[in-house]
Amino acid sequence: MQKSLVIVESPAKAKTISQYLGHEYIVKSSIGHVRDLPTNNSKNKDKIKDSILIPKKSNKKNILIQKMGIDPYQNWKAEYCILPGKEKIISELKNLANQVHYIYLATDLDREGEAIAWHLKEVIGGDLSKFRRVVFNEITKRSIEKAFKNIGHINMNRVRAQQARRFMDRIVGYMISPLLWTKISRGLSAGRVQSVAVRIISEREHVIKNFIPEEYWQLNVSVFSKKKEFITINVTHFQNKKFCPIKKSEVDCAIKKIKNSFLIVQKYEKKTCFKTAPAPFITSTLQQYSSLVLGFSVKKTMFLAQKLYEAGYITYIRTDSNYISKRAVKKVRMYIQNHYGNDYLPEQPNLYSNKKYSQESHEAIRPSDIQIKKINLDNLNSDAQKLYTLIWNQFIASQMTPMKYESIIITVIANKFKLQKSERIIIFKGWTEIVKEEKNVTSYCPNLVIGSLLFIDKFLPVQKFTKPPPRFSEASLVRELEKKGIGRPSTYAAITSKIQERGYVNIKKNKFYAEKMGEILTIRLKKSFSELIDYNFTASMEHKLDKIAKNEISWKNVLNSFFYDFSKNLEQAKQTPEEGGMEPNIMVMTSIDCPICCKKMGIKTAVTGVFLSCSGYNSEPKKRCKKTINLVSLNELNRNKKDKEDIFLTTINRCKKCNMAMDSYFINNKIKLHICGNNPSCIGYEIEKGIFNSPSYLSQIIQCEKCSAEMTFKTGRFGKFFICINQNCKNTRKILSNGEISEPKLEPISFPNLLCKESNAWFVLREGVSGIFFAANTFPKSRETRSPLVEELAQFQHLLPEKIRYLSNAPHIDNEGNKTIVCFNRKTKEHYIGSKKEGKFTNWSALFFNGKWCVNSK
Repeated sequence: MQKSLVIVESPAKAKTISQYLGHEYIVKSSIGHVRDLPTNNSKNKDKIKDSILIPKKSNKKNILIQKMGIDPYQNWKAEYCILPGKEKIISELKNLANQVHYIYLATDLDREGEAIAWHLKEVIGGDLSKFRRVVFNEITKRSIEKAFKNIGHINMNRVRAQQARRFMDRIVGYMISPLLWTKISRGLSAGRVQSVAVRIISEREHVIKNFIPEEYWQLNVSVFSKKKEFITINVTHFQNKKFCPIKKSEVDCAIKKIKNSFLIVQKYEKKTCFKTAPAPFITSTLQQYSSLVLGFSVKKTMFLAQKLYEAGYITYIRTDSNYISKRAVKKVRMYIQNHYGNDYLPEQPNLYSNKKYSQESHEAIRPSDIQIKKINLDNLNSDAQKLYTLIWNQFIASQMTPMKYESIIITVIANKFKLQKSERIIIFKGWTEIVKEEKNVTSYCPNLVIGSLLFIDKFLPVQKFTKPPPRFSEASLVRELEKKGIGRPSTYAAITSKIQERGYVNIKKNKFYAEKMGEILTIRLKKSFSELIDYNFTASMEHKLDKIAKNEISWKNVLNSFFYDFSKNLEQAKQTPEEGGMEPNIMVMTSIDCPICCKKMGIKTAVTGVFLSCSGYNSEPKKRCKKTINLVSLNELNRNKKDKEDIFLTTINRCKKCNMAMDSYFINNKIKLHICGNNPSCIGYEIEKGIFNSPSYLSQIIQCEKCSAEMTFKTGRFGKFFICINQNCKNTRKILSNGEISEPKLEPISFPNLLCKESNAWFVLREGVSGIFFAANTFPKSRETRSPLVEELAQFQHLLPEKIRYLSNAPHIDNEGNKTIVCFNRKTKEHYIGSKKEGKFTNWSALFFNGKWCVNSK
């Protein structure tokens, strides 16, 4: 029998699918994309199609086109390159393709998957009549068998939509970046969608910084009936107007008047209400709920969801459709009836409409088999189980009856004052039996008689302050992007990750903070590329991509229109500010003297943060002074202190030139520098002298443990650190999140007698963020790593420094004779000893305490 080749993206997916297909199918993985537009690491240029011919005498324009791999001036010709490391995979797939009758491209069913299928077809080549396209929404036997009975061909319209998005993103990234490097700072880049996300966070940052909290009061009164039934009720109105006291004196006056009044129950409204079940998850809601309920980042959620999908546990994860197949609905209804009873089963299945910008027709995210509640943890971890449980519960709840509750509103009159109390009492849990809903719910509310008197127990005045809008969390940012129609389900994880990686925003305690460079970049792009980061424009472009996928408009027409407008804006932005060009990121001079050459220092902003730079840097090369002083943001320190930000907002300095909120920084424990938030457009700054409770590391003198030279404080893209001033050493020590300076890193120790299994290399003992580990001495050529066995450390105890020698004295075996290994607790930053049996950790462990090893065996 002739064999067929099935190609998927991931090895895990290939392994799952091969279980359901017969021996006549060979299932292989491409491990994601096999080719793309050129990158700095591209090696083999695939010029099978659409290649760009670059003249020998290349100007800047041609060089840029060559780097981008697309030519917008020549009908969007494209040059694709084989991705580094994919040569062997392609060679293997080509060899197998020559031996089989059919080639089934079974990549994911979204546009990205369609594009991967097309690239595979182009790269493998040969007899094109062999190629078939198969798609499935879930990796189950039934779904796969059904897919292979309904084979099709690559949807080129979807491929073109993916290419149009890729080309536009490429144009923006490659053509704006050189301008940003010239005008603002080296290392910057812009993204067509990412820059819009930075704008959302940056504008919220602006609102928060300039928010002035205002005092107001809330007056609650604890009252009781004749039957001694107590309730707390809120004073809401005075003389039929909303009661909003802003001073304590107004509250005191109200208390006096209410004390001298009769409190009479005017209304007791009770009505039965229903709250319908929530829809099953789509990509964005899964990301939001996972963040809120489990505390997972968007990136982590999508990683775990992908693993669950590839293992066959859930349906496809990139969707914005609430549709559920009839078969899945039938099965879940049977499950509800059998496990919860008829009271929890609605007469007809619950139907959910899609959102405004929904574009996909496949299903919402649900379990592939409703009977599976626990996943196999051999290849997945406990976090994957938590996410699966979240998906399973949401899907079950989505087909259950509404929650039934009583809504009670009590209105009390006290002379000219109105007091109100709202309560919700659950009568029937419905879907909340499985997905908890506990907002404003009580188990009891007294049944007060209209016209009856209430008696005052005590007054409960509460001082409050108005608050700015909350900072975006990952969940709320995704919700905002979805609401504005920016991006698509498959792009949210990339958006939230990239804006952090590029240093434009920072995330602390699951809240986004705009960095100064992110704010400057947003202001400059809004002025010079207003349309590019306009919310409506970005959303309308998503709709155009949808239309390309449906073959309703030409993809090249969309690209041409975009490029025409973009090019005009780009040329204008290159001009001087006087000619309407992009405003440069100038250095704002201060009165602070350089400690090296005594010239004045200026405020500069780069991707690494805000710092002081000597004006002598612009002198002749021989006289150039390179002195810089890193600043520690007082704003950032407040992020790490619980409930400090509200206090910070009330004490914030304001610029005397433009009244903008100022950013505050420590130079050292004796000097603070307040810089206008509009810097560098505004040159306002203030120097404050005194004795301040600054971070201890600002006043510490650190000596390099390698060369004994002094180490100096620096702020980098990935945090704060000390670096040796000796140019030949450049040793670094990281500053931990608690403000302490990390211990010196262990020098790599060679163990030539311990050979690697995957290569001819030997092991070297290294230290990383997860403690000590063995790594191949030929890294990165060989990336083999593993945890050290205690018996290995004991054998070579003479090689170990004092810092870790105690590990070699730990037990070599556990109580069942299994060999012990060195482990690391990332929370406590301490090593401990564990053991494994058949590749899995046992319950045995040993901790080093008071100079002794203490065994813990469950």
